[in-house]
Amino acid sequence: MSNKSLITNIISLLILLIGYLTNQQIVMFCGLFAFSGALTNWLAIHMLFEKVPGLYGSGVIPARFEDFKLGIKTLMMEQFFTKQNVDRFLCNEMASPAQLDLKPVIEKVDLSPTFDSLIEVIMNSSFGGMLVMMGGAEALQPLKEPFIEKMQDAISDISQQDSFKQALKDQIEQPAMFDEIRSTIEDIIDQRLNELTPQLVKEMIQKMIAAHLGWLVIWGGVFGGIIGIISALITA
Repeated sequence: MSNKSLITNIISLLILLIGYLTNQQIVMFCGLFAFSGALTNWLAIHMLFEKVPGLYGSGVIPARFEDFKLGIKTLMMEQFFTKQNVDRFLCNEMASPAQLDLKPVIEKVDLSPTFDSLIEVIMNSSFGGMLVMMGGAEALQPLKEPFIEKMQDAISDISQQDSFKQALKDQIEQPAMFDEIRSTIEDIIDQRLNELTPQLVKEMIQKMIAAHLGWLVIWGGVFGGIIGIISALITA
C-alpha cells in the first residue's frame, strides 16, 4: 500500500511542478487536485489505524478495539452457534454410522476399574470362597486384557446403533445441555479473543486490505486530477 501511495503522490507533485514551471494552468490544476485527492485518501487510511494528534476520530480501529472483539463474538454466537445450526449439525453428523465414530474415544477410556469392580463382585459372591481356593483374585488377572478388549468392542457396537445415536442427539438437544454447550463455546471464543491485542488486530486488518487501500490512494489521485482539469477548463 505504501508503495502505491508514494508513487501516486510523487507523480501528482511532478505534474503540479511541470504545470507550474511551464505556466500551463490545466496541467498545474490537474497535478494540484490529483495530489490533493491522493494525499487526502492516504491521510484517511492512515487515520484508520493510527492516532493523529489534534485530529478527532483518528485511530478508530485501536480506539474501538473492544467493540471490534464484541462484534466478532456476537457474530459467531448469533449467526453460527444458534440452536438451529447445532441441531442441523447433529442431524448431519448422526445420519450414518460413518459420521459418528466413537471408537477412538472409547479406546482411550481406561476400563480397568470396570474389571476391578467385576472382580470385587465375584469375590463378594458365593463363588468368592471357591475362588480363594483357586488362587483368589490374582487367578483372574490373565482375563483382564481380553475383558477390556471385549468391553471396548461392545461399547463401540452400541455407539453405532441408531437408538443410541438418537438418544445421544435427544440428550444433547435438551435446553440445559444446549445452554451448557453454548456456554462452553462462548468461553472458548472469549479466551481466544482475549489473546488479541490492538496492535495484532491492526496488523491483521492492514494485511487483509492493504492492496485495496493502496488503490484508494491511486483512484483519489486519478479522480482528483480529472476534477482539476475540469476546473481549469471552466475557469479558463
